[in-house]
Amino acid sequence: MVSWSGFEKIVRQGEPLAMHTWFQLGGPAEFFAEPENAEQLIGLVKRCHNEGVELRVLGQGSNLLIRDEGVSGMILRMTATDFARIEIDGPRITVGGGANLSQLVTTAVHRGLAGMEMLVGIPGTIGGALHGNTGAHGGDIGQWTASATVLTATGETIERSRDDLVFGYRESSLDEAVILEAALVLEEDDPRELAHRMQKQWIIKRASQPMGHQCAGCIFKNPRGATAGELIENAGLKGTRIGGAIVSDRHANFIVAEADCTSHDVQRLIELVRSQVSERLGVQLELEVEIW
Repeated sequence: MVSWSGFEKIVRQGEPLAMHTWFQLGGPAEFFAEPENAEQLIGLVKRCHNEGVELRVLGQGSNLLIRDEGVSGMILRMTATDFARIEIDGPRITVGGGANLSQLVTTAVHRGLAGMEMLVGIPGTIGGALHGNTGAHGGDIGQWTASATVLTATGETIERSRDDLVFGYRESSLDEAVILEAALVLEEDDPRELAHRMQKQWIIKRASQPMGHQCAGCIFKNPRGATAGELIENAGLKGTRIGGAIVSDRHANFIVAEADCTSHDVQRLIELVRSQVSERLGVQLELEVEIW
């Protein structure tokens, strides 16, 4: 029996996870907590380690599919204001791991700091963005990251310098239990010009992707030399349906979940798309969405 003594006020059992993800699918968490401050967070990480409980951090759930049977172990969300601070000192921004990526983008643009504007319209937290090296239009968050403060699985706080960090396409070496905060060093530019570039990227993105009210997610990484959406469309799979899951007719690298959809429907459609693209075009698609 796992003991949550001292954390009874914030640890819940059987928390439905569907409402915490963009797909709005899947089962409950065995344990779920939203720490109120860093001290509680560190204590929970240490308790999970001591009790042998697997720990995962859930951001905004924009690139996450929860299985219908739910997730074992502890799910943490860094929703407290302690984890969402954004501080600016010249071209340097220090940002909490639970901060909203879109807030970082608009804050940087308004302060005349270039580099983040290409990430406009991408949902998620800073921790999730760093872990998966979120990017768009040839740029990514990793190229601007100077350092990161992380928590290991044992609850130890470690500062990782730029020399310790590796960023690749939709991946990074930041795989510790928790990303507490990061420092980004951007380039100074005209706020009006940055705002114009940001608005242009936003218009392009909204015109090509599923509508905001739809329960949808981007599924595959872009292979070298092509986009996953183009490959899926070229394989004739736009509009393909399994149960309540449909390949979006606006952007083929998105799957839309209708009201009767299950997580299993989405997983079956993912496997169908992968196998058909492989069979028809000879390309092996790699998942961008995480499945818990």
